[in-house]
Amino acid sequence: MLRYRLIVSLLLFPPGLASIFLGGVWYFLVLLCFFVPASYEYSLMMKKGGYRPALPLIVGGTFLLAFAHAAPTFWAALQPNAGLITGGTLAALLTLATTWHLVDFERGAPASGTDWAITVAGFVYLGWMGGYFVLLRALPDGLSWAMTVFPAIWLSDTGAYAFGSRFGKHLMSPRLSPKKTWEGFAGGLLWGVFFGAFWGTIGSFRVEPGSAVGAGSGAVIGLLVALVGVLGDLGISMLKRQIGVKDTSNILGAHGGLLDRIDSWIMAMPLAYFVIVLFFNR
Repeated sequence: MLRYRLIVSLLLFPPGLASIFLGGVWYFLVLLCFFVPASYEYSLMMKKGGYRPALPLIVGGTFLLAFAHAAPTFWAALQPNAGLITGGTLAALLTLATTWHLVDFERGAPASGTDWAITVAGFVYLGWMGGYFVLLRALPDGLSWAMTVFPAIWLSDTGAYAFGSRFGKHLMSPRLSPKKTWEGFAGGLLWGVFFGAFWGTIGSFRVEPGSAVGAGSGAVIGLLVALVGVLGDLGISMLKRQIGVKDTSNILGAHGGLLDRIDSWIMAMPLAYFVIVLFFNR
């Protein structure tokens, strides 16, 4: 299984790396290839659980919220109105979601309040949070920051799996994720810190003097994304356990669905963005 995970990671790595270096629209389009199908997987998973989420609003809302974050980074003229664009898009989607489920309840839906919450959670969790991937890349020294954060997330997840498979004895969360162990968790933290520091050091060679990109900031970010990435992973596991499915889809075969692969990214990347902006951005 570890070999299969590594093969899939290696197949996804080249286009992912190229898009990070290119930035801009190309980077955004590659992100959409993950987040939009993941929103579709989320919708179908909830339908399997007997709920009635608004699939078009979840998928379309994921795209619109991510685009609302991205648009001001593409066109400088929109930057003064970035908050208006993102806030207005979110308000419009909330209004549409409310209208959709009011009508659905009137037509006989038994639990439209729950369905409404599932719809809103879908486009906020995947679209709003996904938008921070673009915002991080658009920061000053954004390429170096992205090339520090992404490997730290990817490799901490791989490290947790490798350590857990080899040394895991003490279960971390038997009900949510029966195979996760504290040994794997510790291994993920170690890999996150190490590779965060390593890629932070590599990134420091392409920035101007005075930049905070470096081994120290990379280690801090690597530790934080490894910690929070576990919450993202367990959060999707919670939904899958409640619905009664093993994976969000089988698009990647035994590797599961796209949502299974980006679950640790969803919470880790926004955290990295805010930590960088608040403490490391010049």
